[in-house]
Amino acid sequence: MTERLLGPGDLAELDRFLAPTDRLLAERFPGDDGSRQPVHTVYVPADRYTPALPADWGAAALAAAEAQGGVATVVRELGVPEAFAADVAALVEAKLRTEPIEDLRLDFEDGYGDRGDETEDADVRRAAEQILAAVDAGVAPAFIGIRFKCFEAPTRARGIRSLDLFLATLLDAGDLPDGLVLTLPKVTTVAQVEAMAHICHRFEEHHGLTPGRLRFEVQVETPQLILGPDGTSPLATAIHVAEGRVSGLHYGTYDYSASLGISAAYQSMEHPAADHAKNVMQVAAAQTGVRLSDGSTNILPVGDDDAVRAAWRLSARLTRRSLERGYYQGWDLHPAQLVPRFVANTLFYREGLASATTRLRNYVHRIESAVMDEPATARALAAFVLRGVQCGAVTEAEVQDAAGIDLAALTALAHPKPATSLVTTEEPA
Repeated sequence: MTERLLGPGDLAELDRFLAPTDRLLAERFPGDDGSRQPVHTVYVPADRYTPALPADWGAAALAAAEAQGGVATVVRELGVPEAFAADVAALVEAKLRTEPIEDLRLDFEDGYGDRGDETEDADVRRAAEQILAAVDAGVAPAFIGIRFKCFEAPTRARGIRSLDLFLATLLDAGDLPDGLVLTLPKVTTVAQVEAMAHICHRFEEHHGLTPGRLRFEVQVETPQLILGPDGTSPLATAIHVAEGRVSGLHYGTYDYSASLGISAAYQSMEHPAADHAKNVMQVAAAQTGVRLSDGSTNILPVGDDDAVRAAWRLSARLTRRSLERGYYQGWDLHPAQLVPRFVANTLFYREGLASATTRLRNYVHRIESAVMDEPATARALAAFVLRGVQCGAVTEAEVQDAAGIDLAALTALAHPKPATSLVTTEEPA
């Protein structure tokens, strides 16, 4: 018998050689952590927020649906197949009554404008106090925070001042609330992301926060972040220089389109230029744990019945398009946009549920079938079902009945912990 060439010493040598790669993969590409991602972000001018706003939006969305014949009628008009229509209508109506807004951003940027330091200071403090009141009353959305002004020279000082006041006001009342989100808009360079990470570090040091407690979203609204002056894309670098502080990349439909010179009539989430930017975002964020969000449509469901229904059809189609492309979050700008958002979102998960759970059951319980799924595909199937559960489109009981696994097992399958290497890095004695 031919003797093995490579022994423990060779393996240890390779382990030492590949140690930097192992650290890179573990630290920079940890994968998604399995925590909930909201299906949307609602942006409102910061001075308009009160703790009642989510409930008000839900009521307004339901009223808009009632004006068109009710949620069940709207669901069918949006093309939901009859086999799914009743379940989708019931789930969407329940969603609008119990959790109409999953993620809310109080805007001090484009939606707020320049109102002078005295007014903005007062509004920042009030926004923080209103968030605290909503948290205390149990009516705050699962995710809530502010979008402050960008780090370009004309607005940098004001943006940092608002961020400082906002966090200080929250911390005066105790710890930061769970689900707090900070949004850095109009990012153009890696240096702006580095600056934001540095500011977060300073806040944590000064206020005695756990290192890494403050994270932030990056809004991709400029072409310079997609393609830099040296001909490479700075976006992946921007994620990694922040050392885990970037939580999401949000596409800015209209700022990005306008910066490319695209005429207003053709600015859209489905323009080829938008798809290119979002493809770059998707590759840059892959396996980093950074979440992706599509942008918004500015075609609002207002006006006569025909205009409302046309806007709903557009929103539902764009939401479904984003979901199919791996963008599980988007922006909503008007209460009535919640209706097509939740209809499209719920249908997406319910249409795929039977196939996904059957394949998961076969994979987990080693049942022979015509489709032989590999571990990577099983993870994708589990992640799909888990997202459906987290947003309320699918119940845990349905998963248990159809796939034969509970929520803990589903989560572990979707987001497995990396195995610890069993290879020693030391030469044997």
